[in-house]
Amino acid sequence: MEFLIEYGYIGVFIASFLAATILPFSSEVVLTGVLLAGASYWPSMIAATIGNFLGGMTCYWLGMLGKVEWIEKYLKLDKERLQKVQDWVKKKGAWTAFFVFLPGVGDFIAVALGFLRSNAWIVAVSMFFGKAIRYWVWMEFIFKVQSFF
Repeated sequence: MEFLIEYGYIGVFIASFLAATILPFSSEVVLTGVLLAGASYWPSMIAATIGNFLGGMTCYWLGMLGKVEWIEKYLKLDKERLQKVQDWVKKKGAWTAFFVFLPGVGDFIAVALGFLRSNAWIVAVSMFFGKAIRYWVWMEFIFKVQSFF
């Protein structure tokens, strides 16, 4: 982690990207270290958001590599029910990408949205705003706590 903190904004970008993939990694630790070392607010926010967004979209595209037939075969869903799920995801489900920032389930949501072929544009916009708000809240928290010391 110290290695990434030493690289400043690039370290924040890399940590945020890795944290958004299926790798267990905490970008908040690196972001906090960089901020406490004196980094500027907006470049840190941009590096964290873009890195995490690109990592999340990587999970989405990995999900796109999956075959829908696998769901039928391994989860024993009939084609009609699966089609209903896919239709719902294509129309409304893509907005759930906003919640990809959630720990534990976020990566699963991104992969599932790709696997079920949800609208990539809606996924991208929703995911970007969810991740941006997440880092904004985290950074505001860090600055509020820092002001007490």
